Amino acid sequence: MIKPYLEAAKVVSTHGVMGEVRAQCYCDDPEVLCHLSMLYLDAQGKHPIGLQQGRVHKNVVILKLDGVNSLEDAQGLRGKMLYLDRKDLVLEPGQYFIQDLLGSTVADAEDPEKVYGVLVDVTNTGASDIYHIKAPDGRLLLAPAIPQVVKQVDPEQEKILITPLEGLFD
Repeated sequence: MIKPYLEAAKVVSTHGVMGEVRAQCYCDDPEVLCHLSMLYLDAQGKHPIGLQQGRVHKNVVILKLDGVNSLEDAQGLRGKMLYLDRKDLVLEPGQYFIQDLLGSTVADAEDPEKVYGVLVDVTNTGASDIYHIKAPDGRLLLAPAIPQVVKQVDPEQEKILITPLEGLFD
């Protein structure tokens, strides 16, 4: 299902006494989050919160949000999920939001009736993304998201067609 608002980061702690928060970013590139002007405190986009400033620091993003001006204000956001509006980001052709792919059926490109399982996670090794596929028998199958393997991705139909490399799932 294509969601209009996507999980972008989770507030993990405060930073200083001026209301900044430390957030664990879920974007491939944390800099993306720093350049947005608006985030949301709910998955429906009903509670917008302006982003005054953002910067990457080690493995987190430090955010200064509108109306969060003290340590106490910032502590109130601890543990909260921050969402972004997908319309605020532009994807190149062939790029997808991982959240749009999760739950997709992964099937064989030659024989779409042959289902390998459901996509449950995507991780990155540095060289490529790795699709984590939960097989019907409960096994976890791993497939590199490279052009030789992934033949078609259709988030609207929640379907991914692949051609596994020889021995990949053995």
